[in-house]
Amino acid sequence: MDWKLELVVVPVADQDRAKAFYLEQFGFDLLVDHRAGPDFRVIQVTPPGSACSVALMANPDSAGSVQGLHLVVADINRAHGELVERGVEPTPVFHYESGTQVEGSDPQGRDYNSFFEVHDPDGNGWLVQHVSGRTS
Repeated sequence: MDWKLELVVVPVADQDRAKAFYLEQFGFDLLVDHRAGPDFRVIQVTPPGSACSVALMANPDSAGSVQGLHLVVADINRAHGELVERGVEPTPVFHYESGTQVEGSDPQGRDYNSFFEVHDPDGNGWLVQHVSGRTS
């Protein structure tokens, strides 16, 4: 039996602000924006190429509490540059050498060793990781 992760809930204080960030700056695609009454709205966005979506759920008390979500990209420097062009302020790209964090991408281009961080307007944290060798 397959168990597929298809949705991760990210709590936000302002759904319109979060939707704008994820669509216009982070480059995600809109899957659902549905209201079921005045106090309930579901917004689902999906990173390009991903089978897993993100639900931007209104929860001001928990906004910013999700940390360590990982996005995988085939070209860490290109991904970083695209976000900067869209007005996002990611951390500089970094990698690890002998257990020490070093600024810049892995000079050998090894998978799973180059990263940068991004935070949405509520402070929810994403780690973008370089993995070019994955085929599926």
